[in-house]
This record gives sequence, C-alpha cells and structure tokens, in this order.
Amino acid sequence: MPTWAYTDGACLGNPGPGGWAWAVEGGRWASGAENPSTNQRMEIKAALEAVRALPGELVVVSDSTYVVNCFRDRWWEGWLARGWLNKARKPVANRDLWEPLVERYRDRGDVSFRWVKGHSGDTMNDLVDRLAVEAATTQSGRSGEGRPADLGPPDASKGYGECPVPGASRMPGGDRPAVPAGHLVAVAGHRPPELGGYEDNPVAGGVRRRLTEVLAATAELHPDLVVLTGLGLGAEQVGAEAAAAAGVPYVAVLAFPGQEDRWPEVSRQRYRRLREAAAGEVVVQQSAPATKAQAGAALARRDAWLARHADEAVVVWDRKDPVVGRLARSFQDALGETEVWLLEP
Repeated sequence: MPTWAYTDGACLGNPGPGGWAWAVEGGRWASGAENPSTNQRMEIKAALEAVRALPGELVVVSDSTYVVNCFRDRWWEGWLARGWLNKARKPVANRDLWEPLVERYRDRGDVSFRWVKGHSGDTMNDLVDRLAVEAATTQSGRSGEGRPADLGPPDASKGYGECPVPGASRMPGGDRPAVPAGHLVAVAGHRPPELGGYEDNPVAGGVRRRLTEVLAATAELHPDLVVLTGLGLGAEQVGAEAAAAAGVPYVAVLAFPGQEDRWPEVSRQRYRRLREAAAGEVVVQQSAPATKAQAGAALARRDAWLARHADEAVVVWDRKDPVVGRLARSFQDALGETEVWLLEP
C-alpha cells in the first residue's frame, strides 16, 4: 500500500516569513521555515521534503495546483527540454526547489501527486496547514510521530478561519489583505479603447458573452468558483458583469480607495453598481496615491497580488498591445501557461 503524505505551505506576507509541513496520518510529520519566502516556494518545499523523507510508493496530497499540475500536466518535461526555461523562454521560477523535486520524482518512479481542496474539512489538510502556519510564525520547525500537540490556528491569510467567505476587505487583526476562499479566477485585460469605447458596444458585448461561457464552464468543474476583478474600466468591469451573468460570485480587488474619482460620472455610476453587487472586497493599498506615478505603482501591486493568489486567469488581449501582453505573461509565469486563458476581443 502506498504512503499518503499531506503537504502544505504558508507565508506571512508574499514575500515574507514562510513555513512548510508534511504529515502521514497516524505516522511521521515534520515542518520547517524559510525567510524571506513565498507561498509557492513553501508549497514546493513541503512536497520536496516529504519525497526526501519518505521511502517506498508515495502519494503526495497538496491543495496547491501549482505543485500538483506540474506533474499531472507534465510541465517539468518542457522545462527540461528547454533547459529550465518556461514557454516564454524565461527562467523557471523557484528552480532551486523544482529541480531537486523533479530529479527525485524521475529517479524514484514511485511518486504521484493528488490535489485536495484546501480548508474543506479534510483533517490531514487542516493539520499540515496549521503546522506550516506555526513554522512561518515561529520561524522554527519540528518533527515527530502521531498527531502533534499544541497546534495553532489555520492560515487566515488565505481567507479561511475567522475570515468571511468568500471575501473580506482586511484580515482580522492585521494589515494584509485577506484572500477570498474558493477556486479563484482573475479577469483582466484591455481598457475601453480596445473594447470598442467607453459605452456598451458590440465588441465589449462579444467579450462579455464569451467570458460568461468560460466562467459558466469553469463553474461546472469548480463549484466554489470566485472571480477576482479590479473593477477598472474595460475588461475588469466586463468580467464582473460576465460573472454575474454566469451566476458566479465576484470579489472586487481594488488597488486603492477612490480609483474612480477622475472617471466620467456615467463610468462612476457603473462602477458603484458593480462594487455594491460584489460578494466581497479587497483593498490592496489603504491610502490614495498622490501622483500619477504612485497610482501606476499601486495598480502594479494590485496586479501582482492577483497573480500571486489566483488559481487561474482570463486575460482579454488582442495579442498586440505590449502592456496587456506583459500582464498576460506575468500571470503565465505565476500560474503556468495552462492556467491562463487568452481571449481576443
């Protein structure tokens, strides 16, 4: 019979102090820390340490699609063929962890990966989550057998535990934005000029219909689907409307308060309607920027937040505009190319 090892990673900020953990039900468990780190690094590290520690046929169970899809969809084969470059011919992120994990996976031939929905009542997933948070908080690891004592709280930074579902504007007792629970799909892309103008029009309408179809189909696979949208003019607002049409909740991820202040009144009215209809709200930066450059930096931080926390993304891109192209590539680098839909208007 194979050994089933549950793994998880946590990070207090992204980057920030990180922690990882693995555990076998009724058997061995271990945790450790890294600072600075990221959520994705800690997810890989947890799987790597489990594979290093546990001999024999092994099933690694993770709530990270980043880890599981690498082996399920065989991303690693392309990385090796291209000399550890991704499809965009850029260095694979976190290669220092991926390379030894892939090497052991190939050498052993008895390791497989399975995905589990995070914080869905699975007792072992909850156990490794708490161990990883503990390690991130204390910056120290521990190990043993059986169920460890004195487990701390679950990872509130993922929007679970005390945080409302599907979204909350702030984490309880902290300054970092809470991450909504569920399977998260970010929608971004062109502003109105490339979508036919600021008023509703056939181009924007066509994008809305296609987005609605994509989200409805994704909801069949992931009943806990939640759309993340910055509610900016263009594709972001169309994404919110498509989510509503597909019967999918959406969470407004705002770069800063008052981002609509300089818009025309008709655009502000549409924004207010969509914001009121959102199932939750995240404000990445609490203070309004004083200059155009500061506003641009805040929007870049919002985009980075989406790339870190989304499970998938849909980018409305004509495959010509370089700014939207860079945004699409940033999602591909963070999530993997198979997790990013490119939708041409």
